[in-house]
Amino acid sequence: MAKKKNNKDKLDKTLVEKILDQQKIPYEQHISEIKEDHGVAQVGLGNPILDGHPVYKTLALEGNKTGPLVGVVPLDQHLDMKKIAKVSGNKKCEMIPLKKLEKTTGYIHGANTPIGIYHTKKYPIYLDASVNDTDGMWVSSGEVGRSVLVKPADLIKLVKATVADIKE
Repeated sequence: MAKKKNNKDKLDKTLVEKILDQQKIPYEQHISEIKEDHGVAQVGLGNPILDGHPVYKTLALEGNKTGPLVGVVPLDQHLDMKKIAKVSGNKKCEMIPLKKLEKTTGYIHGANTPIGIYHTKKYPIYLDASVNDTDGMWVSSGEVGRSVLVKPADLIKLVKATVADIKE
């Protein structure tokens, strides 16, 4: 799945891409157009399907009992706070405030990635059960506008993810 590029077209690899290379996990790279909204860089929502595979967003949360955790749901869906609280052993979960996000996860808004967060912080990762319905999924590669296409089974194994119904 990894696309070869000649040297003049070569992208500097993100930490996530280096982790995938190190673990010999195949992936494809994608760069999206970035827009700015109220001073926050973000990828335009656009289509939740890219090259025939669903795009997933990575949401950083704080559980009242467990502390930080990560929910990964399809781009066009919403995370169900009650469902993720229950599956993670919390009574309540809340989104981590924007001002605490980078300090907590190591990533700015729009760049959170289950691979990078797990690798550096070891926070528990929860993937929505919809990953069972696809052979490939796009997740952030740790920079705004950069994504990688990976097989769900590879991602689950790499980040020791729990797969559960966590979307509304």
